[in-house]
Amino acid sequence: MYKIAAFLCCLMLCLVQVRAQEVQPPPTPAKQEPAKKAEEKQPEKTQKAPPANRMQLSVKAVDAGGAQVLRRYNFRQALPDSAEALKEVRALVYRLQQDAFLLASADSLYFGRDTLHVKLYVGQPFAWAQLRNGNLSEGILVEAGFREKFYNNVPFKPAEYVKLQQRILDYAERNGYPFANVWLDSVSINGNQVAATLMVEKAFAVTYDTLEIVGKTKTQPKFLMRYLQLLPGQLYNQDQINASERMLTQLPYIKATRPAQVRFTSDKAKVYYYLEDRQANQIDGVVGFLPDPNRQDKLLITGEANLNIRNIRGSGKQLGLQWRRVSAGSVVLNGEYLHPNFLGSPFEVGTKFSLLKQDSTFITVQPRLQLGYYTLKYGKFSVFTEWRNSRILSEVSPQRLQQLDLADAQTTTYGLNYLWNNLDDFYFPRRGRLLELQFSAGTKKLLRNADLEKSFYDTLDMKTSQLSLSLRLENFLRLGKNSALLTRLRGEALLNDQIFLNDMYRLGGLSSLRGFDDYFFYASSYAVGTLEYRLFTASDSYALLFYDQGYYRSDLERLSAEDYPFGVGAGISFSTAAGIFQLVYSLGQSEQQSLSFKYSKIHFGITSKF
Repeated sequence: MYKIAAFLCCLMLCLVQVRAQEVQPPPTPAKQEPAKKAEEKQPEKTQKAPPANRMQLSVKAVDAGGAQVLRRYNFRQALPDSAEALKEVRALVYRLQQDAFLLASADSLYFGRDTLHVKLYVGQPFAWAQLRNGNLSEGILVEAGFREKFYNNVPFKPAEYVKLQQRILDYAERNGYPFANVWLDSVSINGNQVAATLMVEKAFAVTYDTLEIVGKTKTQPKFLMRYLQLLPGQLYNQDQINASERMLTQLPYIKATRPAQVRFTSDKAKVYYYLEDRQANQIDGVVGFLPDPNRQDKLLITGEANLNIRNIRGSGKQLGLQWRRVSAGSVVLNGEYLHPNFLGSPFEVGTKFSLLKQDSTFITVQPRLQLGYYTLKYGKFSVFTEWRNSRILSEVSPQRLQQLDLADAQTTTYGLNYLWNNLDDFYFPRRGRLLELQFSAGTKKLLRNADLEKSFYDTLDMKTSQLSLSLRLENFLRLGKNSALLTRLRGEALLNDQIFLNDMYRLGGLSSLRGFDDYFFYASSYAVGTLEYRLFTASDSYALLFYDQGYYRSDLERLSAEDYPFGVGAGISFSTAAGIFQLVYSLGQSEQQSLSFKYSKIHFGITSKF
């Protein structure tokens, strides 16, 4: 009885092998020959291999019951050679054993010319009579999905038991017991009915000791420990270790040189990360040439400058500034500062600032304060508040104000932001996804303009509610060793009963809809889909082909419009001694611009990192 129990336990752990077989030679011909000649020819027949690419497989059950079961299984009957035929037999036996026919085996095998003949013993299917809970806690029962009623008079399938065992061990690893063990106790066999008790031994609880960084990096272990949420004294969690490696790819200033390692000493776990700094601080500039709308056959030079200082003193702090001249008299200025682990907490405090001056029409200032929190599995959650102040410049005539195109307004909003990112590289991803969602709500107040009579505002709501939504979804699909396909969807929507031109989103340019001037379109809602193919010539160099398809609506009080603009083009990005050189050529078409080389856009620049 104990031998049978031990045999079944081995089967339940999927340590099943096909019984070793002896290959018998084909039967001798009916024609009689002298004994001496027969002895000389017999070895030649035994050693002769079946012809290549002509091997047939014939499987027959040893009894009628086995033949009935065998009809339910499909297997290849024409194989390229004898080795593949033997593999097919092993696979068939394994499938039977996984379907509760634990004693299934190939009793005999022999070659006959171009056919492998197999006599297969199937046997009776085993079933659970009962699987009792030994010492599993309620938490383990819920996480593993174990209920005794699920194991009453059901087929005994080793693979399902192994999955149950793995779920229990995974739960133990997530809760500080990486050395837990699961086994069956009190095993009894009555015919083909199996009864047992499920037991678990947690061993001892393991907690984190310290985090060690190995490699040439200035990143402080204290910062990394809080960012990855691996705090001393916290219970060991294997899922947390796995998720931490994904979180490292979201940091632009470090790179993992090898997978993390965990070393256990008594009841303590020390985690080792092998990191090195990468050039992430950035100074770059881009020069663009656009047709000058005010002068025929002339070009308008636009520009952009960026400064990003990351991982200041190894603490993860970041500072960024951006200046752009998008057209004559129009300027964009953006700034950002991020402070992780604020006052030793797991929260990240950030502030943003943006300024837009649209020629001599209006100027908008928009500061923002946010509080973020990283989670290992679910990404980053942020809450924020934003103040928006838009003022009309003195050059605007009162007649245009009366058309309800522009208005002085102050808006205060509160919102939520969610970011999930598993891209395999921060700068040059080839695989993974990025998802960002944002929702905000607030109040917009109109401010009276001194150039207009007070009665003008009698027909307007001076205080209204405002909602905004935004989405960004990117997916990188690796097509081969050196190529990737990017699919991207970006969109925003502004919901308010009174929308003015200086409230709207700005669309167009290299960062949104290529083939058009920067901030070419005014939109109260828009969506842009992108299909981009990248062919990498090095880890930081590639050529690209793209197609951008856009849609936008512009809902003003007295005028509304919509359009489906699109842009196509190509570009290159490659490394030089001075930095990364970028060149993008694009064409765009909309109701306001025809698809013509006359309106093509060329952008190029150097991105240097230090």
